[in-house]
Order: sequence, then C-alpha cells, then structure tokens
Amino acid sequence: MSYLFTSESVSEGHPDKVADQISDALVDNFLAFDKNSKIACETLVTTGQVILAGEVKSNTYLDVQKIARDVINKIGYTKSEYMFDGNSCGVFSSIHEQSKDINQGVDRDSKEQQGAGDQGMMFGYATKETENFMPLALDLSHKILVELAELRRENNEITYLRPDSKSQVTIEYTDDNVPFRIKDIVVSTQHDDFGPNDEAMLAKIKSDIIAILIPRVLTKLPDSIKTLFNDTIVYHVNPTGKFVIGGPHGDTGLTGRKIIVDTYGGKGAHGGGAFSGKDPSKVDRSAAYATRHIAKNLVAAGVANEVLIQVSYAIGVVEPMGIYVNTYGTSNVKESDGEIAKIVSSIFDMRPFAIEKRLKLRQPMYLETAAYGHMGRENEIVTKTFKNVDGTEKVLDVELFTWEKLDYVEKVKDAFGL
Repeated sequence: MSYLFTSESVSEGHPDKVADQISDALVDNFLAFDKNSKIACETLVTTGQVILAGEVKSNTYLDVQKIARDVINKIGYTKSEYMFDGNSCGVFSSIHEQSKDINQGVDRDSKEQQGAGDQGMMFGYATKETENFMPLALDLSHKILVELAELRRENNEITYLRPDSKSQVTIEYTDDNVPFRIKDIVVSTQHDDFGPNDEAMLAKIKSDIIAILIPRVLTKLPDSIKTLFNDTIVYHVNPTGKFVIGGPHGDTGLTGRKIIVDTYGGKGAHGGGAFSGKDPSKVDRSAAYATRHIAKNLVAAGVANEVLIQVSYAIGVVEPMGIYVNTYGTSNVKESDGEIAKIVSSIFDMRPFAIEKRLKLRQPMYLETAAYGHMGRENEIVTKTFKNVDGTEKVLDVELFTWEKLDYVEKVKDAFGL
C-alpha cells in the first residue's frame, strides 16, 4: 500500500535559524583567528534583544556584538517595524572560558589521541532518490525557501516579503519506496501589512506563491522530479492567515532547535545533538558530518540504495564505541549490514582528530551551514574576509561542505569488489 512522508524546512529569517547563524558566525570568527579554538556558543533572540552565552577557549578576542549585528542585517532584519533589527537590537554577551574538567578529556599531547568532546551517538544518511542523495521531501522544502529568499532580495516580482518563512512538502510513495507524486505543499511567509482587507491579501500571496515561486523552483529541478508536480497538489499558503508579526518578535529563537531541518527531515535517525555554535572537537557536529560522508559515498559506490550510519562516543575517549550500518534491505553486496560496518571501520578513521583532518573542519566554514540544511549542499571553495577588533584582517579561501565530496567512492568500490 502507498504511504505518505512529510518534511519541513525553515528560512534563514526564522528565529531559531537567526540564532543558529549568529552562533556559527562566532565559531567562524574564532577559528579564523585561532584555528585551535574550543567553542560552544548558544544564542537566544527575541523582541529587540540578542543574548549570547557559552564557553570558549581561544587566543583571540572578538567584537561579538558587531558579529551578531552583521549576521542579522545580512539576513534582512534591517527595519524598525520588524521590532528586531541589526542596528538597534540589544546584544548581551555572557560567554566565558571553557571548563578545564571538560578540556582535559579533549586536549592531548598527541593530536591523534584527542578524545571526543562529549558522549553520544550521531547518524548519517543517504538515499538514491535525489541527485544529492538527500530525502526528496526535505530537499524540496529547502529549495522552496532558498528561492523564496531570492525573490525577497530581488524585491522585484514579489515586493512584500519579510525574512521569516517556513515550508513543508508531503510526498506519496509506492509500495517499493519510490516517490510518485507530491500531495501537499505548505508555504508560510511573513509579509508587509497589506491593510484591512485580509482576504485580498491572502489571495494575492497564494497566487504569487503558486504562479511565481513554484515555477522558479521547477526550473532548477531535474526532469525526474518535475514530473512529480501536477495539478492535484494541494497548496496551503499562509494557512493561519495574516503573518505580519514574525521573526524574533513573533517567536523567541534558540540555537539548536531545528536539528531535523538541519539533517534529513525525519528520514533515517538523529542522535539529538545540535550542530551550530560548536567547534569540530564536539563530535555532535564532526561525527554527524563524517557519517553523512560515509553514507553518501557508500550509496554513490553502489553498496546500497539507502544507508543509515551510526557512530557513538564516550567523552574523552579516542576510539568510537562502535559503528552501525542499516541498508534497509537495499544492499547490493553479499555482505551483511554487520559485515559492511566492519569494512566501513577499516576504510574511515573515526577518531575525532582524524575526522577533523579528513574533512578539513578547522576552517571557518560554518555560517553557510546554519540555514537550509547542513547536508546535501554543494562542495565549493569561497573567499571569506574576517576583521578583528585590533584591525587585523584575514582573507581566507575556505572549502565548504567537505562531507559532501564523493572522494571515497573508489576506495569503497575496491573494498567491496564493485
């Protein structure tokens, strides 16, 4: 019998994502000036207020207020009527030094013996149902909001958009787990005040989403996905009605509160640890990237059509507790899932420092991850400029989303005789 699966995404202007981006901007700036920094930064945003807290061990000093304001302005919160804007909001910092009790389990004389920054389990997932090996419902949800943000910045075809928005896509699958149609699309977008006629306002927004946004999204999709769009899709556009009050004024935002949006939209599994605001010694972040890297290379190599990888750690311990593999019955090799896990362990070194080195995680590469998902993104090199309070400026070429590279496909094929 066919079944339905739904995933959601939220925009860069969603209050939780505002908090994530501020936290990751702090991580990037610390790493830019001291690549060995240890960072665990949390951000809370609400009406006219930003609160920064957390623990840091670093040889650099940052103007955290300016960094937070720059992020907020870049997102698009630049007007006083939003009741939250980068130039006028208050920024309070309560960042202090990292606990020595935690640090003693991480730092070692030999970097290769660096212990995990915390205990826990992390998951990576990949599937063949999209070109970027991501679950389709989440991938479409992200793409809808990326395009909506482009329309907002262009301020041409649609001129009333504000930064806060959400999307959701429901896919109907066949018995064989193949997506064959899109059932529902939900888009909720913050907007300027249209005046007293709410019905006309809602009709205009719905018409623009269906007639302008969706066709623009379609132009960027492969033909195999375009065929899933049809006239029977039910569109729920701003289903609660008026959405003028939004962003941190409408809802308090916190770092790490959108972990399913950040990963696989509910497909596979999640260990529960957030990513943003953490340096790569925290395996919540680095091992989640490493398991995605493994899963994607396994699927691309043809080991299976769908793969879930789990790795687990104890704080301060170098070697992981274990690696688990689930191919959901889609394996294309003779080995069992347990045997696949043993082979994976021989190919990929999952010690924390080895992960940092393999994926180049000591770069200031994290602000870009903090909206529209950490997985399924494009691996590319960009030039980034960082300025410190003492006038020091660093211009760095930074490789983004290294865990999305298919650089282990041949090693995987050799190991499995493919």
